[in-house]
Amino acid sequence: MTKRKHVAVLFGGWSSEREVSLRSGKACADALERCGYQVTRIDVDRAIATRLAELRPDAALVMLHGHPGEDGTIQGVLETLAIPYSHSGVLASALAMNKDIAKTVMKAAGVPVPEGLTATRAEIAKGHVMEPPYVIKPVADGSSVGVFIITKDHTHPPQELFRDDWAYGERLLVEKYVPGKELTCAVVKGEPTDVIEIVPTVRFYDYEAKYSPGASKHILPASLLPFVYQEVRRLTLAAHVALGCRGVSRADFRFDDRIEGASGLVCLEVNTQPGMTETSLVPELAAYAGITFDELVQWMVEDASLGR
Repeated sequence: MTKRKHVAVLFGGWSSEREVSLRSGKACADALERCGYQVTRIDVDRAIATRLAELRPDAALVMLHGHPGEDGTIQGVLETLAIPYSHSGVLASALAMNKDIAKTVMKAAGVPVPEGLTATRAEIAKGHVMEPPYVIKPVADGSSVGVFIITKDHTHPPQELFRDDWAYGERLLVEKYVPGKELTCAVVKGEPTDVIEIVPTVRFYDYEAKYSPGASKHILPASLLPFVYQEVRRLTLAAHVALGCRGVSRADFRFDDRIEGASGLVCLEVNTQPGMTETSLVPELAAYAGITFDELVQWMVEDASLGR
């Protein structure tokens, strides 16, 4: 009898995205059990290295969003323990998680990014560091946590920046607001997927819109001119390659469709640990390409390796 592959599904952790990570991890662990794998579910804490060293699984499926799973930290632990793992490696994870550095790398590779700057929370709180409208976002957080859109009606930056319990770091990214369509495209099995247009039914595509059923409408395939559609796909793969990503990644774009051609496209960020919940985009894109959820999760595990 062939030995069943033992997979440790890593989820939870201590980031601001813990809740969605728990949901992603459960969905993937359930899928792997349906596929016949031996699965150990691990809610990651500070003792994760010891737990993995004792467990010695054949592979690790990383379903940690934010720190420490999306920034290269857990990848370093897995490399040290010689446990093959899914998704991007140490460097690509760290690069993509730091949005300001990722933008520099993507821009050098010809991927358009929004105009912006980095500044301290204190500097941004004093007064407008950029002509409104603009967006304030943490340099290294995901799921739109800690994001503010500042319009021309705002006479000063958000008062939340003064809070003593501010949890999103002291260095923030300020970017020119790009009006228009919200688009996303993934890389699966080395190829760009189709493109989704996201239409929030709430104020913008924030944490609620990402993870609450019915809080956003997904148009798949996105309603774009064919050459714009293909440019989103081309840029998605270019960003994935420029950052050195592996496995599944997802790139988010804004498209100012008032500008002629495709020059209104900008890449906001690349996610190296996209969500795998019931409302997540990558499973939807995979399904559109004829890849079931279980097939997608199984491929992630079989693609696991070291030196990523």
